[in-house]
Amino acid sequence: MLGALLLVLLAAIWGGSFLFMRIAVPSLGPAYLIEARVLLAALTLMLIAVLTRKALQVKGLGRHYAILGCFNTALPFLLFAYAAQYVNASVLSVLNSTAPFWGVLVSAIWLKTSVSAKTLWGCLSGLIGVIILVDMHELPSMSELVPILAALAATLCYGIASNYTKIAPKVSAFNNAHGNLWASTFLVLPLLLWQPIPSLPTATVGWSVLALGVLCTGVALIIYFKLIDMLGAAQALTVTFLIPLFGILWGAWFLAEPIGLNTLFGAVFVIQGVMLVTDVKFSKLLFWRKPAASTL
Repeated sequence: MLGALLLVLLAAIWGGSFLFMRIAVPSLGPAYLIEARVLLAALTLMLIAVLTRKALQVKGLGRHYAILGCFNTALPFLLFAYAAQYVNASVLSVLNSTAPFWGVLVSAIWLKTSVSAKTLWGCLSGLIGVIILVDMHELPSMSELVPILAALAATLCYGIASNYTKIAPKVSAFNNAHGNLWASTFLVLPLLLWQPIPSLPTATVGWSVLALGVLCTGVALIIYFKLIDMLGAAQALTVTFLIPLFGILWGAWFLAEPIGLNTLFGAVFVIQGVMLVTDVKFSKLLFWRKPAASTL
């Protein structure tokens, strides 16, 4: 039961990240917002590392953290922040759930893994969901389509990162998170030179940035590690199915975003596709058993 509660809490937090981006990005711009997000998250994990006496493993891992930081954090965060300037939080949260489809595609091309018929059906369901979500009965203009493509490119980055970790140096989950956040901080930093310095943010924007960095990134990763330890990596991935529900809820509640039928039906097809691709069932969460060996 504790595992299921933590799963819902994590989905609520990660679903809120799209809300906070929508609030903060018009004032700060993508580069400053994401630099603040990853720096605050890195400092949060550094504090936790000090308190728990978990020194960051660095020797010989600089290149690894840079690759992971680029594809798992810096690039997708920047792309989502760009898209958040034009796309509703509810739509972004559903598009975020397409990451497993990209993971399958990247794995098939890069690692030459076979793809089952069930997985192909799942990917097809996800594609149908995205088409419904974009509301393709009227062909969108390029200005409307580019942010959607940016969000999908962000989830492609997640697919690349997830497959990279299969062949990457064996590092604990906490070290990967901690190291990749510091790498992301340095990767995003040069982009600040290309973006005008924003004006002093309002209190609402400031609190949104703080929540995005500390809660939605730093604290959320700790909860995710705990879920992996309690439920196993596969069951922890079921958070992907719940994020759109909270993304849609928070967007409607706090930003008065309209919930169209295309958003609801698109979400259903995407979530159904993710369930087919990942082959994870919610019913297992009620009777989970702790893995024999911790993955951390």
